[in-house]
Amino acid sequence: PTPAATPSPSPSAEEDVPQSVEEQRQAVEQKVGAEAWAAATGLQAPADLAADPSLAEKLAPFADLSGREVAVLPTQMQFNVPTISCLQLDDRPPASISDPEQQAVSCEAGSIKNLLDVAKVLGTDVSSATAVRDQTSQWVVSLDFTRSGGEKWTALTREAFNNEGQACDASALGDEGRCRVAVVLDNQIISSPQIQGVLVGSSQITGNFTNAEASELAGYLSYGALPVTFEAQEQQNVTATLGASHLRAGLLAAGIGMLLVIVYSFFYYRLLGSVIFLSLVASALLLFGAMVFLGRQIGFTLTLAGIAGIIVSLGVAADSFVIYFERLKDEIREGRSPRSAVPRAWIRARRTIISANAITIMSAVVLYIVSVGTVKGFAFALGLATVLDLLVVFLFRHPIMTMLASTKAFLSPRVSGLGRVLPARSAPTQPRNQRAKEA
Repeated sequence: PTPAATPSPSPSAEEDVPQSVEEQRQAVEQKVGAEAWAAATGLQAPADLAADPSLAEKLAPFADLSGREVAVLPTQMQFNVPTISCLQLDDRPPASISDPEQQAVSCEAGSIKNLLDVAKVLGTDVSSATAVRDQTSQWVVSLDFTRSGGEKWTALTREAFNNEGQACDASALGDEGRCRVAVVLDNQIISSPQIQGVLVGSSQITGNFTNAEASELAGYLSYGALPVTFEAQEQQNVTATLGASHLRAGLLAAGIGMLLVIVYSFFYYRLLGSVIFLSLVASALLLFGAMVFLGRQIGFTLTLAGIAGIIVSLGVAADSFVIYFERLKDEIREGRSPRSAVPRAWIRARRTIISANAITIMSAVVLYIVSVGTVKGFAFALGLATVLDLLVVFLFRHPIMTMLASTKAFLSPRVSGLGRVLPARSAPTQPRNQRAKEA
């Protein structure tokens, strides 16, 4: 057989490492091809495809780029290449426009591409934005600025109103021939008002707004005043080796948590601690089987957040033991024998156990529905482990307690873990037995 000209690279862990912007840009260059990249790099202004049909064919590959790929292109290329549409620009990841010292490209009304200057006023310079009525009863948006923000706003309006140094080209002029200022949020232009004068202090944005429109714009401006972004701007992908070590550390933490619960159970409940131990082992086996089944059927993957949910479920399982065993002690204190106290304690503790686990399951369901990302894995694992704990409670724990109630060890104060309760019943019975023998 003829050997391949270029051997296929074998998958490596390094392929999952996040690339720099320059590396991502090189990947895009390879995707569109050298001819398209050279044609786009040579553009000094937006290309007129009608005047040069051959250029349209060269630049066609840029139309196939995703929003994330478009985001790594140079600003001038995003603006000058006409085959890069506003749909692609609007699809860029949030915070793609984040550096106030760099020019940016943004779309207005979903179809008008604009080249924006560096940011002269930031969202954090706005102290408040509210929808109010002006003297003519028209709805306007009133803006107030911070002390430093007010100075920046005055300088910006002076530059725009006087068009200093021809800062605005013809496309940036409004209907009245005055420069417009773009208000950008989440990569999109949400408003582009014309500057009517040099503004000092509070200002208003007018535009024949309705109450809803003015309130919406005021809300956008207020959101921009928050110095936060709701999507991480940096992500870290680990190699398979490092991921495996994290997984082992999570499983080790789960094992330590389970061991601590078991040690404390034997210390406090003695023989009853064996019930806790066997129940947790049964729950672990069921959980492992469920995850293997779900992994093969729907591709479920156990994450660190899922392991955290399993660890939390250990506490939920331990709570059900405490409820049952303490209810058993209460029944014995009321004068019942251990054998008769077991079924009665089960009936009275069962409702509490079901209620507590039902609340945990509902919380997990709600968290799974409203959350995203790794939190879903936490909620899913917590809910699954809690459901399996309920099965173990009904199908294993109560039957084994019924069996233990008929053994001699269960009646021994030292062995059973009921030592603080059983002597209280046996003490008054001893004199009655002695009097019976004397009689």
